[in-house]
Amino acid sequence: MQPDAQNGTTIPKGPLEWGQINLLHTTNTHGWLEGHIKEQNYGADWGDYVSFTKHMKQRARKLGVGLLLVDTGDLHDGAVLSDATIPNGNISNAVLENIDYDILAIGNHELYATEIAYETFSNFSKVYAEKYLTSNVQIINPATNQFEYIGHRYRYFTTEQGLHIMAFDVLFDFTGNSNVSEVIKATDMIQQPWFQQAVNYTKPIDLFLITGHNPVRMAAASSTMGTVFMAIRSMRPDVPIQAFGGHTHIRDFAIYDNKSIWLESDRYYETLGWLAMSGIKSSTCKTPHNPKGVPNPTRSGVAPISTERAKLNLTDLYGCAPATYCQYCKPFMAEGNIFGLLQTALATVVVNETRKDTARLIIINTGNCASKVLAILNTGPFQRKKRYLSTADFGFSTILADRYTCIDPSPTYQYDGMSRRSKQGGRLTRRQYTATNPGYTTQDDFGTDGDDTVYSSVLNYSQPNDLQANASFPLDGSTPKTVDLVFLDFIASYIVGALNTPDVGCDFSLEQVSYYMDESFTTNSYLSAYAKVAWQADVPNCPVGKGIGTW
Repeated sequence: MQPDAQNGTTIPKGPLEWGQINLLHTTNTHGWLEGHIKEQNYGADWGDYVSFTKHMKQRARKLGVGLLLVDTGDLHDGAVLSDATIPNGNISNAVLENIDYDILAIGNHELYATEIAYETFSNFSKVYAEKYLTSNVQIINPATNQFEYIGHRYRYFTTEQGLHIMAFDVLFDFTGNSNVSEVIKATDMIQQPWFQQAVNYTKPIDLFLITGHNPVRMAAASSTMGTVFMAIRSMRPDVPIQAFGGHTHIRDFAIYDNKSIWLESDRYYETLGWLAMSGIKSSTCKTPHNPKGVPNPTRSGVAPISTERAKLNLTDLYGCAPATYCQYCKPFMAEGNIFGLLQTALATVVVNETRKDTARLIIINTGNCASKVLAILNTGPFQRKKRYLSTADFGFSTILADRYTCIDPSPTYQYDGMSRRSKQGGRLTRRQYTATNPGYTTQDDFGTDGDDTVYSSVLNYSQPNDLQANASFPLDGSTPKTVDLVFLDFIASYIVGALNTPDVGCDFSLEQVSYYMDESFTTNSYLSAYAKVAWQADVPNCPVGKGIGTW
C-alpha cells in the first residue's frame, strides 16, 4: 500500500470458495498500479496483489487445487505511472511483470501508438513468452518487414493437477490501431486452419479458456466473444468454455450455456475477479471435486511503486480540491459531477495567449476522464493533445456537440434489460470496521451477491460522449461570427468528419488542423494548471473527502 493511500475501511464479507480450478482476473489496469490513492474505499496497490497471488498459489497447492492468473489487456493510457514515461508504460510494465501470469491478452491501448505496439512486441510479450496470446493481432516485424503475431496464437497446457486447457485470445474488431499492426476480424480468425486444428487438438482438452479485451455480453455492439464461443461449441459441444473479457470497464458475469460462463472483473484496477469452477470431467485431473473455502490470506506487498512515483514527481501538490467529484454518481453537470468542473477548468486554462480574445469552443471526449477527483490529480505527460481549427463558422457548434467522438465504450454500458454497475473494491487486509459504505454494486446473471465487499448502492447516471466548454464569448450574449474550435488530437479525425457531414456543411481536412497550444500541454495538464490558480486554499494541508455517496 502506498504511504499516502487512504487505507480502505471495509473488509471482505467472507471466505473465498475454491473449486477444481480457480482463476484470478485483472483487466483495464491502465497504469493504476499505485492503486486509487485518494479514495477511501480502496487501500491496496500492485505490490499487495503480488503478495496476494503468491499466498494464494501456496494455499492452492496445499488444497491440491489449481490457481491460474489471467489478464485481459489495456495496460497503458490512464494513470500517470504508465503515462509519465517515454515510451508510455516503461516503468509500469516492469512493475506489472512481478505477477507470474498464466495467460495474458492484448488490449486496444497497446495498439494505438506505434512505439507502444513495438514495445509490446519486442519486450513485454517476450517476458511472458507462450503465455502472452494475440490470436487475432499481428504486427510488421521490422527485421523482416512481414506481418507476424505479436504473441502466440494459442496456448495448450496442463495444470499441476493434470487439467488440460486450450487457451485463445480474441481482441474485439478494433480499427483504431496504427498502421504497423493488424487486427484480424473474429469471423475470419475462426475460419483459419490453425484455429480449427487447435480446437480439434490431437491431445485431450478438458477446458477451453477464451480471453480477450472484449465485452463478455453478446449484446454489446463491439463484442466478438460470441463468434468465438459458437465456433468452438459447434466443434466441441461437451467441453466447458470459460471466458474472461474486458474493454467496457464494468464488472459483469454472463451465462452462455450450461457449460460456459463469462467474467469481466473491473473498471480501472480497483477490483480483482475470482472464479472457482468444479465438476470438470477429466481422466487425468487429480483435484478434489469440491474443495471447501479458505479465509482470505494476504499481507502488504513490496514493490518499487513509491520510489518511481517520487522520481517522476507524481507526489507533488498543486492544490486542494474544494469538493468531491464523481463521473457517474451524479447527473451530467449537476453539483458534484466532474464534468462541470472540467468545463470550468478547460475554459479557464486552455487559452492561446495570442488568440485569447477570439471566442473558442473546446471539445473533449468524456472517455479521457478515467477517475473521480477527490484531491488534485498528480500529473505527467499524456499523449492526447489539444488541436484546433482556426476561425471556423460558428453555426455548426450546436450540431457538432452531439456527435459521437469516443472510441472506447462508456464504463456504464447498458446491456439489454439489465442495469449493470461496478463497485469499488475494499482493502485486502482484515479490519474491525464493518459498517456498510456507499460504493459501486454489481448485478449480473448470477444475481446481486457477487461482490466480495459489501457496499450500499450508489446511483449511476449515463453521461454523454463529449463535453464542450466555451470561452471568450461576447459578454452581451451575442453570437460570434467565428470561433476557434479546440479539441484533442485523439479525436481529430472524428471532429473533421463530423464537420464535413451534409447536415453541418463544412469542408475541412486534417491538414488544416494545427496545435492550439504547445504540444507539451495535454489532458494531464489542464487540471493541474487550474488547481494552481483556483485551488490554493488549505495548501499544503489538504483535507480528503470521504468519497462518493457521502455528501
